[in-house]
Amino acid sequence: MRLVTTTEKFAEVFGDEECVRILAEAGFDAIDWGFFEMAAGKGIWCTDEWKSHALRLKELGAEYGIGFAQAHAPFPSSQGEEPADTVIQERILRSMHAAALMGIRNIVVHPVQHLTYAKEKQRLWEENLVFYRSLIPYCEEYGIRVCAENMWQYDNKRRYIVDSVCSQPEEFCALLDALDSPWIVGCLDLGHCALVGVEPEDFIRAMGKQRLQALHVHDVDYLHDCHTLPFTQSLNWEAVTKALADIGYEGDFTFEADSFYYGFPKELMPDACKLMERTGRYLMGRIQAQA
Repeated sequence: MRLVTTTEKFAEVFGDEECVRILAEAGFDAIDWGFFEMAAGKGIWCTDEWKSHALRLKELGAEYGIGFAQAHAPFPSSQGEEPADTVIQERILRSMHAAALMGIRNIVVHPVQHLTYAKEKQRLWEENLVFYRSLIPYCEEYGIRVCAENMWQYDNKRRYIVDSVCSQPEEFCALLDALDSPWIVGCLDLGHCALVGVEPEDFIRAMGKQRLQALHVHDVDYLHDCHTLPFTQSLNWEAVTKALADIGYEGDFTFEADSFYYGFPKELMPDACKLMERTGRYLMGRIQAQA
């Protein structure tokens, strides 16, 4: 198991290359690279230099002794209208190719969820089967697995989070089983579980070792998608690590907790990063101790 973290805040503040150096110096084993800026058509990934940039980052990782383990495709994966969805699809495919050039094994591609889930559950199910199946030939070409993720939506009238695609264990497992491809696996966002009323440890056990191949690790208060450091909010981390041990989880331990950095000045962010690394090592130790 490798200790991995996302790049969203550090790449924004320090730039891509400095981001790689800082995460390496903090002690992480590998990086989860975010391609989120592509959703707005911004950044180097939307220019003709995207391939050379991917290769440069891989080179830097080797120089600093840190790998690239996981990535985030642009989000959202759909808007439900053309030509926007064609553009989004093209950017997702480019992010998959770029991630593969960086040596990344898994890329999280969020399910399409442009419709109100409560009213269009069956339609979204069918659209996601088509969507993920359309990615399999590119997975095979690039040698990279796509990770589906459990999502949520927001009820603007009642002002709270509600279910969306794969937010419940039964649907997430059923989707992966229906796709039945080694190229499409599950990434469980631990915070998203709690936001829709499912304890992450229960979701982990429901998915099991074969379906669950990747994680998004962060803490929440059961009300907001906090994406912050474990032990700063309300999840039961002893129960989470016990569940991962019980199923024999073999994927990476990947933080998606960049909101933790938001209160720190730039000068202290690398120190905060080192605390996140130590927290990750502690949690990985608890998984090993309970195996």
